Amino acid sequence: MSNFPWKTAIAASAVLAATVYAFGQISSGGPMGMHGPMQGAMMDQMHSQMMQTQGGGQMGQGMHGGMQGGMHGGMQGGMGMHGGMHGQQSGAVSMPGQDAFGAIQEVVQILQADPSTDWSKVNIAALRQHLIDMNEVTLRAVASERMLDNGMEIAVTGEGRTLEAIKRMVPAHVNELREIGWNAKSEDIANGVKLTVIASEAQPLAKLKALGFMGIMVQGGHHQPHHLMMAKGEFPMH
Repeated sequence: MSNFPWKTAIAASAVLAATVYAFGQISSGGPMGMHGPMQGAMMDQMHSQMMQTQGGGQMGQGMHGGMQGGMHGGMQGGMGMHGGMHGQQSGAVSMPGQDAFGAIQEVVQILQADPSTDWSKVNIAALRQHLIDMNEVTLRAVASERMLDNGMEIAVTGEGRTLEAIKRMVPAHVNELREIGWNAKSEDIANGVKLTVIASEAQPLAKLKALGFMGIMVQGGHHQPHHLMMAKGEFPMH
């Protein structure tokens, strides 16, 4: 360092700082929006001035190499960040946007992936009608619950399309409940179906009260396989 004049060091530092600043301005378009050959010419001129000021010595080469490495690293970092943002923007959307649509889409994908599918029997329209039934019973039916000494009685009522869905779904579900150990029965009433569930050791009264109509309706795992069977034309609609 004793052979390297302090004025040269100050000048080199100033040129380096100015170069980095100018590079940043050029990379972003700068206030004047310089691009192409003009951009390259300015960089060459700054490079030449820096090397002249540094005298071509070892320290100048080191500073030059460091500046190039920093600029190159900064550019790569910027490109990496851009790539990451681009990846997030182009990510695939997974939700279908509507539950019944998604259920039908899933079944169709299973059928298409199965080489043994008999397309002459497939009935996607029947599955759609069943999903409409499920929607009517879940969201539109009126469920009036009455606690008994030993169970629960539920009057499930509705009108029009909702009433049709109730009469198809509730009695069919009672059969499923019995198969998995519930003491349940149903009977038709004027504008719907009466569902009666009797408490037991496995299904105590407190549990029935907590579950209510919909909690009882979702018992068992038969819905999903039945949907696939309906679509295949192997199972009647509820």
